[in-house]
Amino acid sequence: MTLTAVLFVGGKSRRMGADKATLVLNGEPLWSRQLGVLRELKPEKILISARKKPAWCPPEIDVVLDEPPSRGPLSGLAAALKKMQTTHLLVLAVDLPRMNAVHLRKLWKLARANCGVLPSIEGELEPLCAIYPGGEITAAAAEKALSGRDYSLQRFAAALVNQKRLMILPLAHAEKDCYLNVNTPEELAAAHQTGTA
Repeated sequence: MTLTAVLFVGGKSRRMGADKATLVLNGEPLWSRQLGVLRELKPEKILISARKKPAWCPPEIDVVLDEPPSRGPLSGLAAALKKMQTTHLLVLAVDLPRMNAVHLRKLWKLARANCGVLPSIEGELEPLCAIYPGGEITAAAAEKALSGRDYSLQRFAAALVNQKRLMILPLAHAEKDCYLNVNTPEELAAAHQTGTA
């Protein structure tokens, strides 16, 4: 099995009031930190999913743009599934500053042929840090979802679970901290204070 990793940076950051990808924690922008985590996995390719190409994008990283009109993360996932040429796709959101390569490696080890891994915290699915199966079936399912009226990535991931293309991984209590996301200035300040980002 082979892996492509994609960093999602296309959110509108309404609650933060600034581009979350460029937020600096511990002296490093979030986009740089997350790309470093993904590089530790040594995937075949790393992509960036965005609405438009970020000014900070490293020249060696390909950007996969949402097809307009963007319908949120589902648009990014659909575009990345069409672009990838590996058996699996690892999705990581830019606003998870406590995610680490050890945890992502665990997810990758659990993946199987034609089946990805979808973490879950107390029944809440985490589709923005998950491994999706590649191939035409998943890509076509994403395109079909985009052509409808329900653009929820949660519901799309749940549908893949029903099709046995994703397995749910209930997270241990100690792993939940990896999924803490930074959505507001208050959460950013808290991350600075704890120094755990």
